[in-house]
Formats: sequence, C-alpha cells, structure tokens
Amino acid sequence: MRAVFTVCLMVFGFGPLSAEIIDRIAITVGNQVITESQIDEEIRITAFLNREKLDINASARKQASTRLIEQALVKREMDLSRYPLPDLSDAGAALEGVKATYSNEAEYAAALDSYGISEDDLTRRLLWQFTLLRFIDYRFRPGIQIPDADVQTYYRQQVSSWEQKGVNPIPSLEDSRDQIEEILTQKRIDQALDQWMADTRKQVPVTYRDQSLVDTSPGTDQ
Repeated sequence: MRAVFTVCLMVFGFGPLSAEIIDRIAITVGNQVITESQIDEEIRITAFLNREKLDINASARKQASTRLIEQALVKREMDLSRYPLPDLSDAGAALEGVKATYSNEAEYAAALDSYGISEDDLTRRLLWQFTLLRFIDYRFRPGIQIPDADVQTYYRQQVSSWEQKGVNPIPSLEDSRDQIEEILTQKRIDQALDQWMADTRKQVPVTYRDQSLVDTSPGTDQ
C-alpha cells in the first residue's frame, strides 16, 4: 500500500493558506500548504523508520514532496467526509514497536538525534500512518467483492508454489480461503486507491512554488 505516509490541521503538517506560516511555502495543494521544513522532516523520518542513510538530495526531496502531496489529498478527503480523527495516544503502540527495535533508550535517543528528529515528530508521523491506513480501509473496502473464481485461481497458484518449496501437507482451499480473500482484497484496495489518487490529482490544483520539486516522471502532472 502506498505510500502516501494530524489530529488537527497543523498537527499533521497541513494547514489552510490563512494559517501562520513560519517557513517558506514549497507547494500548495488546493487550500493546503506544504513547506520546506515539512519536506525536510518527511525525508528524515522516512529514513529513520527505514533505517536508511540520511541523504537530503534533490531526488529525496522530490520523492518526499510527492508523498506529501498525496497525503494532503487524502487529508482533504478526510475533511470533506468529516472522518473522525484518532487521539494522539493511538500512536502509542506503534511508537513502542519502534522503540523495541533498539537495545535501550539511549540507543533509541541517539538514533533520533542522528536523524535530526524528536520523539514528538515521530509520534505524529506514526499517528498519521495509523490514520491513513484506517481511512483507506474505511473508504475503499466496502466496495470490494472477491469472486470465488479469483480465490480458486490464487489458490492454485499457491499450491504450485507450495509444491516447489516442498510444503507438506498443503493447506486445503477452505483452510486458506480467509487469508486469500484478504490478500486479494488488499490488492483491490491498492488499485482503487491508485485510481482515486490519479483522478483526484486532476481535480485539485497543485502549484509548485519551488520548481526544483517538480516531478517530471512520465504520467505525473506539473
């Protein structure tokens, strides 16, 4: 699921044009703004979560900008549908999961410091991811139906894979049905999200104040 990673308008980093802006606006998405500092934070937190080397180069800034544009479009849809946003405490379990990947608090704190982010920054990002996944499920799952023929086709493919790997015994179709249906449902949700995102980007004006962030990849609008 894309990654397209705000309890209130300013908590998640998006605000109306009338909000007080303390750093330079890089992109406007409808009536929302994306600032240079938000792009920088997006790069840092993504690198931290992926355990990647921090490199704030032109390519990373374009990729981060694309993710933030998609997030702004989703935030717009949440506002239009009056989707109930979770409490900041809902990010607690995810935060503890991240901490658990470090040997101790000191190592965790050092890692945060090395990427130039705070625990508050990380908590807001984890809450946004939680909110995003829940909203996507709420928005697209109800319209998904998986035909039995698709389940059987996927099962046959799995049987072939299991046989090549020497799996024994091979699970029956009925034992595998729920898992297969969920896998196929997630694929359909991803497809629906991609189509919705493409359609929405045609409807909502996106203006680049910083032209170095323009994505010139085929199929992207400018």
